[in-house]
Formats: sequence, C-alpha cells, structure tokens
Amino acid sequence: MYSEYRTKRKIEFTDTDMAGIVHFSRFFVFMETAEHEFLRSLGTSVATEWKGDKIGWPRRTASCEYHSPLRFEDEVDIHLWVSKKGTKSLTYQFLFTLEDKDIARGELTTVCCVTNPGEKIRAIPIPEFIASQIIPK
Repeated sequence: MYSEYRTKRKIEFTDTDMAGIVHFSRFFVFMETAEHEFLRSLGTSVATEWKGDKIGWPRRTASCEYHSPLRFEDEVDIHLWVSKKGTKSLTYQFLFTLEDKDIARGELTTVCCVTNPGEKIRAIPIPEFIASQIIPK
C-alpha cells in the first residue's frame, strides 16, 4: 500500500481574507501541517535528531491550484500522498475537498537535510527508518 494520510481542518476566522474566503497563502500552511502530521504518524518529525545530527525537510518547490473557495467554519478534508520518493527528496500531492467537491490541489517537494546550527545545510539520503515506511503512489 502506498503512503497516504488524511486529516481535516476547521477553517478559522484568521484563515480568511476581507472577502470572507480562505486566503490563498493559508493552503500552504494547511499542506505543511498535514505533512507534519504524516511524518509524526511514521514516528518521526519534520525536525528530528539522527546519528547526532539535526534533520529537517526544507522545501524545494511548492504549488497550489485553486478550484473553489472555502469559508469560515467549513471543515475541509485534506488528503496527502507521496507521489515520488527520491534518494534525498519526497514529493507530496494534496487534494482539498469539501463535501466531495474539489477545492484545491497542491504539490510540495522537500529535501532531507542536516540542519545543524552553525553549519551549512546539506542534503543527505533519507534515513532508512523513514524511507522504509514510504511507498510512492
């Protein structure tokens, strides 16, 4: 079975703009939150320690295509799945729906990196304890 994760989010007033709809930038926050929940479901985190190093997942690319608005107090379903697993990177796809209606689709590519303070960030192969749990769709 491929790696996927589903979550929900209740739209808060702070997510909306003056038109009363979710501001486009909030979808990137929703994607990141779903990614963090997914990594925690694997027993890790977006910021963890491994072999004495701090490991993080800086973004390489992020995009979102919008189809229909969300409004205050809507409860949006967020479906995340891994579409590509490289040696050092993961690409996630996101589908946002409200009552089975497509709201938006997003994509996020992250790179596994050592992020030790005072050192230059450098990409590394995804540690096996994470990589072994991820199967792309």
